[in-house]
Amino acid sequence: MVTLVEVARHAGVSASTVSYVLSGKRPISDLTRQRVRASIEQLGYQPHAGARALASSRSRIIALMVPLRTDMYVPVMLEIAVAVATTARAHGYDVLLLTGEEGPSALRRVTGSGLAEAVILMDVQLDDERLPVLRAAGPPAVLVGLPADPTGLSCVDLDFAAAGALCVEHLAGLGHREIAVIGESPGVYARHTGFAERTLRGLRDRAEERGVGLLHRPCEGSHDAVAGVLARIADERPGVSAFVVQNETAVEPLLALLRRTGRAVPEDVSVVAVCPDPVAAQASVALTSVAIPAQELGRRAVERLIAVLSGGLGDEGAVGDEGAVGDDRAVGVEQAVGVELLTPVLTVRNSSGPPPPRGGTS
Repeated sequence: MVTLVEVARHAGVSASTVSYVLSGKRPISDLTRQRVRASIEQLGYQPHAGARALASSRSRIIALMVPLRTDMYVPVMLEIAVAVATTARAHGYDVLLLTGEEGPSALRRVTGSGLAEAVILMDVQLDDERLPVLRAAGPPAVLVGLPADPTGLSCVDLDFAAAGALCVEHLAGLGHREIAVIGESPGVYARHTGFAERTLRGLRDRAEERGVGLLHRPCEGSHDAVAGVLARIADERPGVSAFVVQNETAVEPLLALLRRTGRAVPEDVSVVAVCPDPVAAQASVALTSVAIPAQELGRRAVERLIAVLSGGLGDEGAVGDEGAVGDDRAVGVEQAVGVELLTPVLTVRNSSGPPPPRGGTS
């Protein structure tokens, strides 16, 4: 194993100079720094992580809390996690992945022990029980999600309220007057998970504005569960001519059941989804959809955290209010320092069109 002394000898400098180049504690000339960096690269020197953490009081580790629940669409969560890890590594940080449902206890353990110097939280609920620990302990943190009260927190997320509004706006513009929403699993709403609750609010608010009937039914996503929900919707709202789906696992069962019952998409019924682009584009009918920008969310979360760690994020980090659809902005949450909501984009594909002349499905 190459030592720091060997790097110093190779670069023709003292061991302390190499140490200062690595730690940044003292100014070193550009020429000397380049020579030391070249020696490190040529010799393959790897600083001892424990020693560096002890010397600098920084672990260079970010804890990513991403509970992998059975009622969540895990591929999206993992795509965000991979983007977090990749971006963190580019900034010289490693990621400690916490996938359990320990909540506040895991957060206390990681931040209290100094194992990680910063935290990224996913699967954020409106009244998330981890937030009091964050506010009390004060470790640098970024949320991929938006709680009911984001005051003093740094958050990045898709503007899900605007995403829901976009879906209704698109369908209402095509002439649909009765829309059914096939939502996430019941447990997601029972936990008051932020993205699902905010999407539903956007759907309902825009439906009321447009005078459109809206029926929401949570769904587990299995074929049998979708069949049961579809039958219930047909009984309760026989005039439904369009579906909005916010449950990736329900997409193919829904399309298959519509085919089996002789309802063509989009001639008889339209389907719009809030889901990752690959799910929409590769469905048996290419779906009109609002994309979930998983990689962008992961990348921005890390960049915001690096800005927090370096003291570079202030009031300018606040980006607007939730509920925006293009230039038509509706107040959804109060502006909070560090809240960044990505503008949703709806892509029209083959699954949406005007309702049939009879005004409903058969």
